[in-house]
Amino acid sequence: MAITPTATTSLRELTLRGVILGGVITLVFTAANVYLGLKVGLTFATAIPAAVISMSILRYFANHSVVENNIVQTIASAAGTLSAIIFVIPGLVIIGWWTGFPYWITVAVCAIGGILGVMYSIPLRRALVTGSDLPYPEGVAAAEVLKVGDSAGGAAENKAGLRTIVIGSIASAGFALLTKLKVLSDSIATTIKVGAGGTLFSAGLSMSLIGIGHLVGVTVGVAMLVGLVISYGVLLPIESQNQGEAGESLSDVVSSVFANDVRLIGAGAIAIAAIWTLIKVMGPIASGIKGSLASSRSRREGVTVDITERDIPFNIVGGSILVLLIPIGLLLWDFVHGTVLDGSAAGIIAVSVVFVFVIGLAVAAVCGYMAGLIGSSNSPISGVGILVVLIAALLIKATFGGADSAQTDALIAYTLFTAAVVFGVATISNDNLQDLKTGQLVGATPWKQQVALVIGVLFGSAIIPPILGLMYDVFGFVGAPGAGPDALAAPQAGLLSTLAKGVLGADLNWALIGLGALIGAIVILIDELLGRAGKFRLPPLAVGMGMYLPMSVTLIIPVGAFLGHFYNRWAERSGGAVEHKKRMGVLLATGLIVGEALFGVVFAGIVAATGDDSVLAIVGDGFETWAQILGVIVFAGVVALLYDRIAKLAAASGVVPEKAAAFDAGDTTKTDPKG
Repeated sequence: MAITPTATTSLRELTLRGVILGGVITLVFTAANVYLGLKVGLTFATAIPAAVISMSILRYFANHSVVENNIVQTIASAAGTLSAIIFVIPGLVIIGWWTGFPYWITVAVCAIGGILGVMYSIPLRRALVTGSDLPYPEGVAAAEVLKVGDSAGGAAENKAGLRTIVIGSIASAGFALLTKLKVLSDSIATTIKVGAGGTLFSAGLSMSLIGIGHLVGVTVGVAMLVGLVISYGVLLPIESQNQGEAGESLSDVVSSVFANDVRLIGAGAIAIAAIWTLIKVMGPIASGIKGSLASSRSRREGVTVDITERDIPFNIVGGSILVLLIPIGLLLWDFVHGTVLDGSAAGIIAVSVVFVFVIGLAVAAVCGYMAGLIGSSNSPISGVGILVVLIAALLIKATFGGADSAQTDALIAYTLFTAAVVFGVATISNDNLQDLKTGQLVGATPWKQQVALVIGVLFGSAIIPPILGLMYDVFGFVGAPGAGPDALAAPQAGLLSTLAKGVLGADLNWALIGLGALIGAIVILIDELLGRAGKFRLPPLAVGMGMYLPMSVTLIIPVGAFLGHFYNRWAERSGGAVEHKKRMGVLLATGLIVGEALFGVVFAGIVAATGDDSVLAIVGDGFETWAQILGVIVFAGVVALLYDRIAKLAAASGVVPEKAAAFDAGDTTKTDPKG
């Protein structure tokens, strides 16, 4: 029986102008993400700002559509997210194996890993997007931006939705600007002494984190808070006892212990939670593959399948994955050719190809699940990188056997190179399912979006190597030969290099990782018991994220989650247009993410051009204490005012048009926001 296609069949979707626009946006976003990732170890999701930019440009062209704008943001976000490969590949420079970034080799690593990530994510779409209730906060936010922007007209609700996004964006960008001017602080932090050790307290004053918290909900927020308490309330005070050298400050000691010890425990918790998650999603994944095969078979038999269910045919997906294993093998052979491993590397190359094939699928599933749970911006992709490097190093060491010091150095480099390919799979899967969720919500054609994802990977692969080379030539990386005082930290690449050295040099602290796995197993048991009792859940991956990520990130997300919860409770109690009021809360959260992300792009460009991350500062370091005090007051005040304003706007725009018009004119007395 034929399925009637949706109305989007008449809309322009995968167009040449959309591809070109996506490529131009890619250049800016990828450059910004590479710099920020190397500077502070964080990247930002580019889907939402790309959608906003696309709508503002394509609106001047005839026959533009919401699904065409979706293609633009898909290309830009895929390329921008691929830049997270900088979390591992600079390790080859840090250990001194490379003296730069050979263009075509780096392009090949990015492109092959990225395209594999796209192919692996296609059968996962049915398992983790259409057949799942995961929140996909950034995917939902991007869809809200696209839908509201596309449907803007005379209706009060649409005008209110656009106004909500604009209000949230301006407030978020404005606050971020004030922090870069140093008038307000973007964080508060202090060290607390506990016995002979201590712990840290820090909170990032970020509007986007409030938005993320609102979108992910209380369950995830509480789970992250539990992980935070485990790390900072229990582990860090214990692990920091009697640590540090004479004269070393307590702040430096506890920061070092968190980075070197507690995060390893968090990585162990993420590892066991990731394995458990993979076991649980194997059934849905199998169902997704079965559904994809059935859809392809139906189309071959002439059955009309709804365009929102048309993936790239599974035979093409499977064939592409197998074909890509050939250049992977060639890349690995080329890497060892002419080194001390030459002539004795056949075994590790064979094992590495199988490793990329098998672990790639597992990583794609786990990263896609994590992105659906917490959003790609806050998904601990570097934690997955830790697991990939550990597993790769163990396999390579077991396969190669005994090695002298020169061979060990070569094996360390080979491990990082192999892990870089799998990391490409991880970064793209971390983003692709968010994009496919956006596409589902706006009625996009999956196969066209999947083609756009491949195009985005190719754009990003071409841009990343020269930017990496520029950053290394201009600044250098901490730990690399000849690094100067202004070298970029490249924190994840340094950590993964250390892990590879630890495994292959036999000096890694496995006890810490084992402790994290034990904690993760206990959390899994608690979550399953709560689930069977029908009580509040405690997602293990979210707990692991709370343990692994800095408190500056994990503390504010639960705050946003509770604010969103209380806002939704108000919407339910107020009566009338409840869903509209809740949607307005989602749009406010979206605006908070959009504004800060767009400002982040602009600021990164300014910093990259000037080489000075304090270029906008108008006050000196002596104002820091006041900046922290003012930052907390202004942050809390702005958030409270925003929710109050949006509650009133939601109440007004959810009633009859004349009342909404009165509200637009500034008369807020005609509608009681409490119902």
